[in-house]
Amino acid sequence: MKIRDIVNRDIVNLTNCEHEPIHIPGSIQPHGFLIAIDSSTLQITFCSQNVTEFIGLTPAEILSEHISKILPPDLCSRLSNIATNSTAGHPIRSEIRGHNFSCHIHRSAENIIIEAEPELDESVPLADIYDQTSRFLSYMNQTSTLQELCDMVARETRQITGYDRVMIYRFDSDYNGEIISEALRDDLEPFLGLHYPHTDIPVQARQLYLKNLLRIISDINYTPVPIYTIDNNQNTNLDLSHSVLRSTSPIHVQYLQNMGVGATLTISLIHQGRLWGLIACHHYSPKIIKPEIRLAAQLQGHFITSQIDVRQSNEEYKVSLASNAALEKLTAIELGAEQHDFNKLLASDAILTLCNAAGAAIIFNGHIYKRGMTPSDEGLLTLATAISSISENSSFHTEKLQDYLPEYGDLCKQVAGVLYHSLAPEGPNSIMWFRPETLNEVHWAGDPSKAIIKDKNGLSPRNSFDLWKEIVQCVSKPWLAPELNAAANYANLLQKHATFLVLSLEETKYRQLSEILKETNSELENINWISTHDLQEPLRKMQLISSRILMKEKETMSDKVIESLNRINSSASRMQKLLIDILKYTRINHAANFSEAVSLNSVMDSVLLDIDDVINDKEVQISVAQLPVIRAVPFLVKQVFLNLILNSVKYAKDTEPPVIKITAEKQMGTSGEDIDVIIFEDNGIGFDPQFATSIFNIFSRLHSQGEYSGSGVGLALCKKIMQAHGGRITAEALPNEGATFRLFFPANIPA
Repeated sequence: MKIRDIVNRDIVNLTNCEHEPIHIPGSIQPHGFLIAIDSSTLQITFCSQNVTEFIGLTPAEILSEHISKILPPDLCSRLSNIATNSTAGHPIRSEIRGHNFSCHIHRSAENIIIEAEPELDESVPLADIYDQTSRFLSYMNQTSTLQELCDMVARETRQITGYDRVMIYRFDSDYNGEIISEALRDDLEPFLGLHYPHTDIPVQARQLYLKNLLRIISDINYTPVPIYTIDNNQNTNLDLSHSVLRSTSPIHVQYLQNMGVGATLTISLIHQGRLWGLIACHHYSPKIIKPEIRLAAQLQGHFITSQIDVRQSNEEYKVSLASNAALEKLTAIELGAEQHDFNKLLASDAILTLCNAAGAAIIFNGHIYKRGMTPSDEGLLTLATAISSISENSSFHTEKLQDYLPEYGDLCKQVAGVLYHSLAPEGPNSIMWFRPETLNEVHWAGDPSKAIIKDKNGLSPRNSFDLWKEIVQCVSKPWLAPELNAAANYANLLQKHATFLVLSLEETKYRQLSEILKETNSELENINWISTHDLQEPLRKMQLISSRILMKEKETMSDKVIESLNRINSSASRMQKLLIDILKYTRINHAANFSEAVSLNSVMDSVLLDIDDVINDKEVQISVAQLPVIRAVPFLVKQVFLNLILNSVKYAKDTEPPVIKITAEKQMGTSGEDIDVIIFEDNGIGFDPQFATSIFNIFSRLHSQGEYSGSGVGLALCKKIMQAHGGRITAEALPNEGATFRLFFPANIPA
């Protein structure tokens, strides 16, 4: 049988440490040994090279063997308990081939992994561990803040574990870390308050801290022990995410060596499913502690995470009281139907106390109301428009506005932090609170931009941990949860009032428009009366006088004078016809409610009778099919038919007599209703398709008055009549190929 190791030798040749596969190193630390078995057959599939020094058997002797060859019966029987669980819980003490071990058992995919560490000679009575834990619980009740609790955990963890330095390491939202508590040997330099960039603990390392809550490195300078498997084994990797012996990333080992650390213990602090921080224990020489002590230290971490919400709530309680008191004051202010009542809000100190802001502003319908430290009016409008786009007209807050709107960097000295709530579904209407810049001096453990250095050998961590200072600019104090909640509650009330104001303003505007419309309609009726009566009388006199002069004085007048008088007569006639057409156009809406059953063939007969002279004179050929009976206003429909036929006659070709074909068909509308379509087709001069819509505009003409006479009202009149009947009219044509007009009448117009 041929065996081989599964060491991941590419692990240190990466170009990006954030992709380092640290969960499958293929090796372990040497203070214990590892065996992996197939969960279904219980045959050994993997084992570490150092099994020989612990149990006297080589990897070649145990691979593919049943686990009972190594483990005692009582331990073998426990393996069935984790057939479906990832871990068996606490370490199990067991004698293996004459030696006492603490065994950690967990499941990894199809394998059950057994890690055994030899029992340490030092004896720590469990009673002492219990007493110290009980004492800590009593001390914990004496602390009121999260900071006090973390300080106590650091002291007690150092006492129970004996490490030279114990730190409580807290992550920010970007996973940069800060040492917030520390207990250390008197001769060591303190790290309290130092910051570490997120690259010190990359993404995949943080993911493993979520899975494996306790990690120990007994000797930083250890030589990794390779894991072996059968050469034909298809499982080339072994996931050691939950392993206590898993070999550490070479980059992390070098990082710790650069710090002068000899051994570490790391405990994950998990809050609401997120890695909140770490308890990081450092020793400056090799150190290993018993599993019982590790668990006691891990329990200290649980004390912190179980108290985070409670302690933060205590710290925020005073803030919440002040915010709620301000909220009550603001809600007590009565706002009327005038938008300038917003000045009442801005006059109250509570508008700023509500969320501990330095300035506040309300933007509503183009008006700006503000107080305290705010941008200029122009800057406020620009800012509100930009944030409404970012937040999609919802809510938004940040302590570093420059991250979202770098183009407004000049504002950061004045308003670095913004809390925004929209007051309308769209537009800049909003309420905003502002906070100024708070300059902070951050102490980094070395230059954060050089956390990882790339050289000819690949990646390596920085060598220098000298204090590196950074002045953080354009950042305000963060908005606390009680402040955000109070602002959101009041913004919700204000949004309702803003909606009420909008409705009130719209109602006032519509009432004013209604009055204006009444006055305008009255004026139009007066103009209509003037155009149909007062204006026609001078036209009739003009025609009468010019006609009399032509009759009596024609013999004595020159041709030029006669031509001028004829032009006066012609212009007066056109003007009179235009006034008559305008009168018809304005009366349509008043007649549209008087519909009745109308036979369109009867209407057509009446039209043809009226224009019999025109038909004979122009030799017009008209064919009329069977037309439907519809509900309509008879004289209006007659006007449409008359206009369309005369339009076809007017725009006939000079080379051939006019031919007009009138047919009907049924169609189904978009909503499934029946529609009667009347079609007028002619063989006239047609028109360019681009004018198919504009020809229905009033006074629209495609030709000059000299070419074709007319007022430009006829087709507009047809369109308005069709609209009054709930229908429509369309036109299709090509130059010199005739035109087709379609009238669409609803088949069942209510009476």
